Amino acid sequence: MKLIESFSIDHTKIIPGIFISRIDYLEDQVVTTYDIRIKRPNVEPVIDVAAMHSLEHIIATFLRNNDEWKDEVIYWGPMGCLTGFYLILKGNRTAKEIYNIILDSFKSVEEAIEVPGATKTNCGNYLMHNLGMAKWYAKEFVNYLEENNNNNDIFEYPKTERIITKNGQHFYDS
Repeated sequence: MKLIESFSIDHTKIIPGIFISRIDYLEDQVVTTYDIRIKRPNVEPVIDVAAMHSLEHIIATFLRNNDEWKDEVIYWGPMGCLTGFYLILKGNRTAKEIYNIILDSFKSVEEAIEVPGATKTNCGNYLMHNLGMAKWYAKEFVNYLEENNNNNDIFEYPKTERIITKNGQHFYDS
């Protein structure tokens, strides 16, 4: 079975940032998936599950209520590895072009006084939220983005040369 593109990225070299994960060309539009990486995979502790859930709710609500972006948002959700989120947008913007909306999204967490949709009727696991920790992770990521906004490494996946044998084995330069 062919390895999907997001698994072919060398996760030992990924740093926190905003990356284009994939671009899909559909019949009548372009859809771009972004990797919003908050933690270094396999190096830093992952995001607490309850905090991740709260970040998902708060940021999804913010994005879908933002007048400039709401019609472009297809999906906002956590990565299974708990090191970041995927954002799927209509169109084909660069990672740098979505920097401000990502920054504003995480800043909005600090202003939250409750987790939207965290009720038994609105959420499949409404008791698994942690607003305080969500605020802590969001602030940490905001500070990181602001400190590194001129660092191109936070906008481009690390490059590695991959040698692929005739039988499909992948070898990496790392």
